[in-house]
Parts: sequence; structure tokens; C-alpha cells
Amino acid sequence: MKKIAFLACAMAITFAASAQINPVKWTYEANKVADGTYDLVFTAHISDGWYVYSQYLESDDGPVRTSIRYDENAAVKMDGKNVEDGHKYEGYDDLFGMNIIKFSGITTFTQRVKVTKATTLAGNVEYMTCDSERCLPPVEIPFSFDLK
Repeated sequence: MKKIAFLACAMAITFAASAQINPVKWTYEANKVADGTYDLVFTAHISDGWYVYSQYLESDDGPVRTSIRYDENAAVKMDGKNVEDGHKYEGYDDLFGMNIIKFSGITTFTQRVKVTKATTLAGNVEYMTCDSERCLPPVEIPFSFDLK
């Protein structure tokens, strides 16, 4: 019985410690590039030694890819693919046993959109972050843009 209590306590402490680690801070902004056209810029400020993963991984068998999901909005149309920019590492990863694309430092994900009228576009960014030894559970961060 003492072993079970000890294990439960150890697991609770481990969970609480990992819940307080937050190596990625997100900011977002809408940049008007022309009438009715905006670049939605999501910026990940990633702590040293940590990584987030590309949206364009070759397989779902490894890390959780970064994904940006938008709520339905008839006034907004995506214009092209989301563009990733930052300190990029591409190649075989021992932690996952596969080829991956990951980013460190300050990384941006930019989606161009066209709007037909003033609107608000909301959604969430889901990402997973890892260092060289461990990965934290995926996190979802809500966002909202006022596009006028």
C-alpha cells in the first residue's frame, strides 16, 4: 500500500512540475498588405534547447505537428499555404526515429487571407514542444484577429 501511495505521489509531483514548464510563448498579429488582404502572423518565442515541429511533417507517427485551426467564417478565404520561417532543423531525429522538421528560437507561421468584409477570425494553434530528452503534452492556444 505504501508503494502505491509513493508512486501516486511521485506521478502527481512529476505532472505538476511539467505543467509549470512553458518553454514556448506565442504572439500573433494581423498585418494589412492590401485592401482586403492580411498576413496573419503567429510567432513562437521558443526557449533555448526546446523545439516546435513543422506543420509539414512526412508522417503522423512522430511528434505532434504544429497546426493552426480557424473557426468557420464565410468572409475569410485562405490565400495559399501557411509559410514557416525560423531557425530550422531538418533530418533524422533519434528521439522519434524518423525524419522531422523542427524550429528553435523565434519562429513564425504566416497565413495570407482575403476578407470580403470587416470580421473577426478566431481559432487555435496546437503544438508540441520537446527538448533533447523529453516532450511535453500538446497544447492549444486560442487566438482572435479583428480584420477591418
